[in-house]
Amino acid sequence: MTRVQTLPDEQEIALAKLSSQTLTALLESKGGVQEINVVSKNGEVHHVKLPTSALALMVEVLTQLGQGNSVKITPIHAELTTQEAADLLNMSRPTFIKLLDSGELPYSRTGNRRKVAFSDVMTYKQNLDAKRLAALNELSALDQELGLGY
Repeated sequence: MTRVQTLPDEQEIALAKLSSQTLTALLESKGGVQEINVVSKNGEVHHVKLPTSALALMVEVLTQLGQGNSVKITPIHAELTTQEAADLLNMSRPTFIKLLDSGELPYSRTGNRRKVAFSDVMTYKQNLDAKRLAALNELSALDQELGLGY
């Protein structure tokens, strides 16, 4: 099933910002469960108990929407296509395929298609980000040492 992802419009962005700020103020940092009230269209009040982690996730989704970003939630155990994984890593599919062929990321085959575990892609991304940050810090230190920095 293909889903069309759209960016939020100006009204959704404004509402998401306001909702995010309101929920952030109410979010308890400790405790496993929080109760919120939801009012239906006919005015009925429903008391809903949510895990604090779910409410924190809702705040993050609203924050992202409030910044004009589209949001997609992927279960940790999900398997991705090579195109989905390449998009997540912000690289071309052929470059991603080279990573698979070199053994840098494990994959499985379903018919003639390769599937990659979301958790493996995220671990690779975290390692890649850490290496990039280390290289950036090294370049920054070198700039300072040579008097080229700001």
